[in-house]
Amino acid sequence: MKKFIFTLLVSLLLAACTEETTKTSIVQENVVEIIKTTVQSAQRHDVSKFEQYELQEVIDGDTIRIKYNGSSEKVRFLLVDTPETNHETLGEQPYGPEAKQFVKQLLDGQETVYLEFDVSYRDKYKRLLAYVYTEEGISIQEQLLKSGLARVAYIYDPNTKHVDWFKAIQKTVQKTATGIWSVEDYVTNRGYDKEVYYAALKEGNNKLDNTTDESTSINEGNSCLIKGNINAKGNKIYHMPGQRDYDNTIAEEMFCTEEEAIAAGFKPASK
Repeated sequence: MKKFIFTLLVSLLLAACTEETTKTSIVQENVVEIIKTTVQSAQRHDVSKFEQYELQEVIDGDTIRIKYNGSSEKVRFLLVDTPETNHETLGEQPYGPEAKQFVKQLLDGQETVYLEFDVSYRDKYKRLLAYVYTEEGISIQEQLLKSGLARVAYIYDPNTKHVDWFKAIQKTVQKTATGIWSVEDYVTNRGYDKEVYYAALKEGNNKLDNTTDESTSINEGNSCLIKGNINAKGNKIYHMPGQRDYDNTIAEEMFCTEEEAIAAGFKPASK
């Protein structure tokens, strides 16, 4: 009996690890595609007047760690907020892992970052507050907002130098329903409501499951909505409307039916 229980626990642990690895892989592959477009099109800002520091670690989507005056310190990105990845009470929130991976990819291979400080250098938690730029002058905050992975938040005087700029970006992205804006009311004034997100996701999946002829439904009005994407590894994956990563997927081909996607060599996304 003890041997059976041990075997069962090991099996469950392995299954959980496999699921987490698969999830991480999916996040990485999707973000890699977004980063390619970002790096090519992102505006380069003049960072010559900003301060350069050694980059030590990306903690999450809106926090990094640097070497500051001989000490290791956290830097909180000014005026933006990304979903949590491992919060002690909130746990992991939708698009939190994507935001963290986005920042990691954007800073991949870089030994330093440029910090633009506002009036006040620290928050009540003693973290440094700054606008963060890559070595090439790409604004991390700007690109997080443009990719639908962050909201404008924590607007406190006197650190409001770029608030109008960031709000203008957010307003444009909201209209496209990209990323965190893909589910109505997921973003709140307090942060993010993952219960609303998962409820909307479940409702969307139920609608797909209850369709008697999915191919016919998708074809109505001559609307081809299935996104075909080739990831960094060369894998051909297609994404259906309502799936978690659909809105963030950059379509390289569009299909009207799953049969068409499969015939073209694409495989269904796992989520």
